[in-house]
Amino acid sequence: LRCCTAASVVTDGGDGGGAAAEERSLYIMRVVQIAVMCVLALTVVFGIFFLGCNLLIKSEGMINFLVKDRRPSKEVEAVVVGPY
Repeated sequence: LRCCTAASVVTDGGDGGGAAAEERSLYIMRVVQIAVMCVLALTVVFGIFFLGCNLLIKSEGMINFLVKDRRPSKEVEAVVVGPY
């Protein structure tokens, strides 16, 4: 006896109708599993993509903020240039 698989169940009908229905349900179950795995994989891929884009945008904003802080303002230039 095989254990724990749907394909290992033996039908006693003799006409083969039960085996065909069983193969069909097994095929449908496999198709559903593949579809669910594809949807989950796409969700993970797009999640990583959008998370990466969001982090990239935030890091560019932080870099621009730091660059603005290091650059002297125009008022300081006007005060320094004024007395000369």
